[in-house]
Amino acid sequence: MIMPVVTDAVLADAQVLWDFHRIDDPLQPVDIAIGLGSHDPGVPVYAAELYHQGLFPLIVFTGANAPTTIDTFPRGEAVHYREIAIEHGVPASAILLETRATHTGENIDFTCALLDEHGITVHSALLLSRPYQQRRARSTAIARWPDIDLSCSAAHTPMTEYLAKIGTERVINMLVGDTQRLTHYAHTDEHIPTHVQRAYQRLITAGYTTRLLRSS
Repeated sequence: MIMPVVTDAVLADAQVLWDFHRIDDPLQPVDIAIGLGSHDPGVPVYAAELYHQGLFPLIVFTGANAPTTIDTFPRGEAVHYREIAIEHGVPASAILLETRATHTGENIDFTCALLDEHGITVHSALLLSRPYQQRRARSTAIARWPDIDLSCSAAHTPMTEYLAKIGTERVINMLVGDTQRLTHYAHTDEHIPTHVQRAYQRLITAGYTTRLLRSS
C-alpha cells in the first residue's frame, strides 16, 4: 500500500477540517460530563482538569474498542479513561462506566440508558472528545438526546502538536472519516461550508481514505 505524501497543501487542508470540527462551546457548570472513548488519552486528562474546576460532579466515560484503539486500550476505552482520570485525582465515586459503545451514536444511547439505570436525571451535559470529534459528537447527541442542554469541548491542543503526538497520517485519515460521518451518522442538517467540502475532497484524492465508510 502506497503511503500518502504529507505536503504543505495536505497540512493546510487538514487544518481546514480541524478548525471546522472544533466547536469549543463556552464552559459553564453542567450536571454531568460525558467522555467519549477514542484513541486519545488526553480526553480523561482534560475531564479531570475540568472536574477539579468544579464544572460537574459526575463523569461518564463511554466506549468499548475499535480497530484504532485495541492496541492502546486493550481493556476498553472507558476502562482506561477511568484509570487515567483517577490518576489525575478524580475520585472513583465520581465516575460511571459505559463499556459497550462502538460509535458515537451508541455512546449517547448507552449513556442515556446507564443514567436511567442509576436513576440520575440530567438537564445539562458537557461532551468531551478528541479535538476534531466535537462537531460530529454534538450533532449526534442533539439528534438522539434533544431534551437537554448540550455543550462540547476538548483540550486546546494545536493541530501540529496533536499530529506530532498521535501521528500525522492517522489523524488526517480520522479527520476525513469524521467529516464523512458528520452527515452519514449524525442525521442532522449540519451545513458543511464549500471550502471544507473542497479540502475534504482534496484529502481523499491525496489518498487519505482508510477511515472512509465503504459502500455496501
